[in-house]
Amino acid sequence: MAAAETFSITTPIFYVNDAPHIGHAYTEVAADVLARWNRQSGRDTWSLTGTDEHGQKILRTAVANGVTPKEWADKLVDEAWVPLLKTIDIANDDFVRTTEVRHESVVQAFLQKLYDTGFIYDGEYEGFYCVGCEEFKQQGDLVDGAGEFDGQWVCPIHGRPVEVLKEKNYFFRMSDFQQRLLDLYESQPDFLQPDSVRNEIVSFVRRGLDDLSISRQSFDWGVRVPWDDSHVVYVWFDALLNYVSALGWEPTADAPAFERFWPSNHIVGKDIARFHSVIWPAMLMAADLPVPRRVFAHGWLLVGGEKMSKSKLTGIAPSQITEVFGSDAFRYYFLRAINFGQDGSFSWEDLSARYQAELANGFGNLASRVVSMVGRYCDGILPPATEVTEAEERIHAVLASAVARAEAAMERFAIHEALAAIWTVVDELNGYLTEQEPWKVAKDEERTARLHTILYTAAEGLRALAVLLSPVTPQATQKLWRALGAESALGSLTDQRIPDAGEWGQLPAGAVVSPMEGLFPRIEQEATV
Repeated sequence: MAAAETFSITTPIFYVNDAPHIGHAYTEVAADVLARWNRQSGRDTWSLTGTDEHGQKILRTAVANGVTPKEWADKLVDEAWVPLLKTIDIANDDFVRTTEVRHESVVQAFLQKLYDTGFIYDGEYEGFYCVGCEEFKQQGDLVDGAGEFDGQWVCPIHGRPVEVLKEKNYFFRMSDFQQRLLDLYESQPDFLQPDSVRNEIVSFVRRGLDDLSISRQSFDWGVRVPWDDSHVVYVWFDALLNYVSALGWEPTADAPAFERFWPSNHIVGKDIARFHSVIWPAMLMAADLPVPRRVFAHGWLLVGGEKMSKSKLTGIAPSQITEVFGSDAFRYYFLRAINFGQDGSFSWEDLSARYQAELANGFGNLASRVVSMVGRYCDGILPPATEVTEAEERIHAVLASAVARAEAAMERFAIHEALAAIWTVVDELNGYLTEQEPWKVAKDEERTARLHTILYTAAEGLRALAVLLSPVTPQATQKLWRALGAESALGSLTDQRIPDAGEWGQLPAGAVVSPMEGLFPRIEQEATV
């Protein structure tokens, strides 16, 4: 299995029944930032995303649009889901589709393995089924309908009535794994985070687990059950296997990528935490495979106090934001403004305010001032620092502390805390320039050495910030890296190691600092939904 120095991370694979909104993009960005951070921390890193293309919901959406399910999936993947990755600057290592042969063959092999070892049996099931969730629901999971749905049981997530289904199915003996799951949660407290979700799942499992219906006969859009092709595999049982199918797992052959990177870390929305922390580890236990390293369930993005919904016109396309503010601002805003793991509210006003105060005026203006002053006062050649005082030592200390705190936070997937720690360096450098007033020192020829120390300190601080913020704002930090002359002096930005970012004095005196466009230009137009 994966060595200690490796790191692999996945997003959920997303349904292709509609175009992506900012909730999907939020998950993608969080996983991407964690992957980039770990890669720049020196770990052998792999990241996965993709699309879930089977199931009744996809079939109905395709029929409603007058095309086959595969045609619908191909169209959405090509026109919406793959372009999303470019829109928000995702650097994934793989993209898996559940209609690929490499995935479907693994689903059948895995299912056959569980059938042969007695973990699957046939039976009849009747229950409440939510097509939106692609899940059977217990009555206690449902709410009373109102308005046009008065008198009906309604799914609280999708707000639509459930259907009553009765059919012959194959079942997975999930009830056999209740105690093993509870033991897992107890022995590995960080297996499922945050604690609020962990507590909810533990309580759910303690109440007892039913066996899981894992096949359907009422429709035919899915992976065929290998020993009975009149059934297709339940979409969640199929979809969860993407995490190992993308790594090339096979039951009877070597799988180098699987051996190298499994177990992975899963980033999911809290509404699908149960699938990933109950069904998925039970499936793996049945197959004698290691469970995931961690399942981290982030909160919902709320718009106007409600979870985003296309039907309620609250589903905002990521491009609506990036076309105005850019992908770096999108990535920064959602990971800084929301405590990762909790629900968070989006508003255009908050986005605009943070863009202006934190990115444009805070980080961007700092970078522009320093680059400009090195050009104006030193002809673009970074001077040495020769008069180190308590003020400079304070910068060194703040940076060292920020790196340590950011690393610790990222280990816990507390991305918002890591960004807050890094931003103390931005604030400290801005305060340092205000206090030291290099524009006044430059007027006194006898204080040239002092001016040089101030400018070097500020530039070296920016060098560290470029490294630390590269996983979050890759485009802006790349511009800054080149402007500082760091690419020529130190090599590629993405080759820099985050643990070394706090080591002072890496940017050499004599580096050629070049003019730079503003990292975060003023936004003239007012953003509206």
